[in-house]
Amino acid sequence: MRPGLTGKAQVNGRNAISWEEKFKLDVEYVSNITFREDWKIIIQTVMKVFKREGITSETYMTAEPFQGSNHERVSL
Repeated sequence: MRPGLTGKAQVNGRNAISWEEKFKLDVEYVSNITFREDWKIIIQTVMKVFKREGITSETYMTAEPFQGSNHERVSL
């Protein structure tokens, strides 16, 4: 899957959620790609930009540094 401009992780917390949650949302998206879901994400992205939500985590100005995953590799 090629990266895009935005995604489920970005509209559902971006830097305010854990890396594990980001990976879970990315896998969920890739497993269930639909035109409708893409438009939903685009609309949510525009709303998040104007509201400036989810930009920072509680302990870092941006995202927490990635320290690896505690889970085994996910296969699709």
